Parts: sequence; structure tokens; C-alpha cells
Amino acid sequence: MNISLTEELEQFVQAQVQSGMYHSASEVIREGLRLLKRFNGSSQEIKSWYDAQVGMALEQAANGEAIPGEESYERLKKKIGDLHKAVS
Repeated sequence: MNISLTEELEQFVQAQVQSGMYHSASEVIREGLRLLKRFNGSSQEIKSWYDAQVGMALEQAANGEAIPGEESYERLKKKIGDLHKAVS
């Protein structure tokens, strides 16, 4: 497989190799792809959670069981923080 990088990205890859953190440009690219794959998987997980929460909220509102906005916001903020910790 051949890939083309912009000059800026190529310089970044070389800087990573020169830092001693990676032994080759291929290693840097593989690590970048692993991180991208992890990020994409996490993004889908977060989106699924949001979708479920919105569905639950709509159902609760329809049943007269709505949660006050401030409480809802605090719950959401905590859950997002938990998800970000799990991804990190």
C-alpha cells in the first residue's frame, strides 16, 4: 500500500521518529490509524448512548415524567464525563 502525505504531515511523522518514540514512519502511521479506529468506535458508542437517552426522555415527557432541565443537564454532564474517562 502506498500513501501520500502533505508536507506538514510528513514533517510531523519524521519528528515523531526523531523523538525516539517510534522506530519508523510506518510505526507512526500504524499508531495514528489505531487511534482513529478507537476514536471512531467511541464516537459510535457515544452516539448510540445519546440516541437511547433522547428516546427515553421523549417517552418520559409523553408520560408526564419529564425531569427538570437543570437535573437533566447535570446527569448528562456526568454521563459524558464517565464516557470520556472510559475512552481515555
